[in-house]
Amino acid sequence: MPTLNLTTNIPVDAVVASDVLKDATKILAKTIGKPEAYVMILLDGGQPIAFAGSEEPAAYAELLSIGGLGPSVNGKLSSALAELLQTKLSIDGSRFYIKFSDVEGYNCGYNGSTF
Repeated sequence: MPTLNLTTNIPVDAVVASDVLKDATKILAKTIGKPEAYVMILLDGGQPIAFAGSEEPAAYAELLSIGGLGPSVNGKLSSALAELLQTKLSIDGSRFYIKFSDVEGYNCGYNGSTF
């Protein structure tokens, strides 16, 4: 159930959003080692964000996963997602924070139950 909630101050049109969603899904599935069928990406563009007192392009993300996260994986994910944001949304990696949360299955609901 890797779930990436990505918020940016860049307005995102439907075509760019689709590209970001597809590419982020592939990045998470491959790097964490979970099937794409389990990956969820939420993209919220055009939100007011100030980073270091500036409203230049920036992003914040939170990634939840039941297992699969850790120091080496998190570093790879941070790098790959920063590259994706630079390529697709022109957001510099120095203007992107990501919070990683490895959660227990009983703390995540799905299909009327928990994992």
